[in-house]
Amino acid sequence: MNARHLPGGPVKSRRLAPLALIAAVMVGTSGCAMLAPQATTIEYNPAEGAGATTGSGVVSNAVVVSEDGEDGNLIAAFTNESDEAQTVSIEFEGSSSTETLRIPAMSSISLGMDPDADSETAEGRVDGGEPILLEGIDTPPGATLPIYFQSGDAEGELIQVPVLDGSVEYLAPFVP
Repeated sequence: MNARHLPGGPVKSRRLAPLALIAAVMVGTSGCAMLAPQATTIEYNPAEGAGATTGSGVVSNAVVVSEDGEDGNLIAAFTNESDEAQTVSIEFEGSSSTETLRIPAMSSISLGMDPDADSETAEGRVDGGEPILLEGIDTPPGATLPIYFQSGDAEGELIQVPVLDGSVEYLAPFVP
C-alpha cells in the first residue's frame, strides 16, 4: 500500500508543518512583549524636577534654583484634585519654618512659572506666581534637597528635589 493513502501519513504532517512554523514565529516575536512591562504604563517625571502625590494634592516638576547652594528658590506646579481648597505645607531639613500654600478647589498653581497667578477669588487670596525662597539649604547645584510636601490631613511625602543653577536660560531669572 502507498504511504500517501495511510491515515496520519506524510500528507497530514506536510500540511501541519507550515502552521507549526507560523505558530513558532508568532510566539518567538511576541513572547517578549507578553512578559515585559509596557513602557507607557510606567509613571515618570518628564522634566528635570521631582513630583509627589499627597492626599488630593499633586506636586509636579519641583526644582530648587540656587547659584551658591546656600539659598534657593523653589519652583513647582501644585494641583488640588479635591472639590475643597487645600493647604500644602512645605518643609526641608535644616529649616525651622514651614512654608504654606493655599490652592483653591480643582485648580493648579505654578510657582515661578506664572508671575500673574496671585489673585483674589471668592475664597480669598490665591498664592502663586512667585517662587518660594528657601534660606539655608546648604545643598550645592547638582545635588538633591529632601523636601517634605503635605496636603490637607493626608500623609505627606518626602522627595529628593534637584538643585539646579541658573546656567540654563529659563532658570536664570529664578536665581535668588
